[in-house]
Amino acid sequence: MGELWQLSALELAEAIRTRQASSREVMEAHLARVEQVNPHLNAIVRVLADEALAAADAADQAVATGDGAELGPLHGVPCSVKENIDLAGTPTTQGVPAFAEAVAPIDAPTVERMRAAGAIPFARTNMPDFGLRVHTRSSLHGLTRNPWHPGVTAAGSSGGEASAIASGMSPIGLGNDIGGSLRNPAHCCGIASIKPTVGVVPMATVIPPEDLLLGSQQMVCEGPMAREVADVRAGLSALAGWHHRDPRSVSAELVDLAPGETLRISVVADPPGGTTHPEIAAAIRRAGDLLADAGHDVVEATPPDYEAAIDRWAELLIEDLAIIRPLIEPLISPAAVEILEHLCAQYPAPTLEASMNLQADRFRLMRQWSAFFQDHPVVLSPTWALPAFEHDADEKGEEIQGILRDTLRPVLPANLLGVPAAVVPCGTAAGLPVGVQVMGDRFTDLRCLAVAEQLQQAEGVHTPIDPVLS
Repeated sequence: MGELWQLSALELAEAIRTRQASSREVMEAHLARVEQVNPHLNAIVRVLADEALAAADAADQAVATGDGAELGPLHGVPCSVKENIDLAGTPTTQGVPAFAEAVAPIDAPTVERMRAAGAIPFARTNMPDFGLRVHTRSSLHGLTRNPWHPGVTAAGSSGGEASAIASGMSPIGLGNDIGGSLRNPAHCCGIASIKPTVGVVPMATVIPPEDLLLGSQQMVCEGPMAREVADVRAGLSALAGWHHRDPRSVSAELVDLAPGETLRISVVADPPGGTTHPEIAAAIRRAGDLLADAGHDVVEATPPDYEAAIDRWAELLIEDLAIIRPLIEPLISPAAVEILEHLCAQYPAPTLEASMNLQADRFRLMRQWSAFFQDHPVVLSPTWALPAFEHDADEKGEEIQGILRDTLRPVLPANLLGVPAAVVPCGTAAGLPVGVQVMGDRFTDLRCLAVAEQLQQAEGVHTPIDPVLS
């Protein structure tokens, strides 16, 4: 057994259950790792050491007095939580000074369920102001660095989570996603994640605003992040199911990959609508080859109206932003204001007629993609079409649209359509990780993870790593 901070979440749970290590030893190892590497990365912005150690001692007592049969699948394992997810007794800051003291009295449903699975929240992670950037710089907490390269982004908005997990500070964590925010950082930092089908994982907050606007209702979700796909699966299993605090939530039977089952898999190595780095395209094709070697029927085919799905995502998001913009602009950094202004300037101001037509066209795209998934149950694509960009490149007005079209375009259809999309690292481009995105139809979350796990078994696990300092 290696250093405790190097082990996966499920390996740690097994070590604790079988008394190869105590939960206190595991927690102390991760707290020490935070002290060692977080000063450079600034991924973790609040450490709950006393509470976490007390919970670890209680977890060890449960192991000592029981037979282990009733222990949760993540019993005694540390977990981290992004700062826009309620963790009782700590502020849900949204990354901005105005919310620095916005203490949540109760847990979000996802935190509640991680605790029920035995995990111990011990740290809060950084995010950009209100999650409005794909780069993690907070006006409250500052810049988060990527452990692979100090000069490039850890992405966002769950960049603190990904940087912490990739560097061994946390084995598993919680983030959220309306425009790739679970998947963007997984690509940049070389870890695994899944954006679940909308409704599979409940989400709720007691920090105003508590109610989601229409675009967020249709596109945003919370989910797990970890280094190994098996841990992401364990996290999703713990989180999934109806919760009374989220009226969108459902208790669905998720489709998995049957033993020995093979699929027709569509490879989209160079998605329409922008530029793809040649090494990323090559990594996606190699991932397709690995799945072909596993027996799948791998073909090159693109889902219908790919570029329209990107545009409809932007239009739906901007409808929400047009409403909340006057409320949040006084609270966010000048750079975030500039990004917001540029995004809103790219598309016409929303009208009732345009909004109604947008909803109809979204339905059309959902219908057409669902038909495509019947013949191609899995779509393999880049997560980002380009490697991680330099810090703050996203705040330069002339580059914002390029980042949206060239870098981000592969992650956006899954949000618009509400479908699951898992990410697993597979290869590198420009010396940085490449995340392969595994997308499927609604409620095929476990099948997406099963295919991602086949890739990880062939490719190996890329993290944790010691941060590169220069």
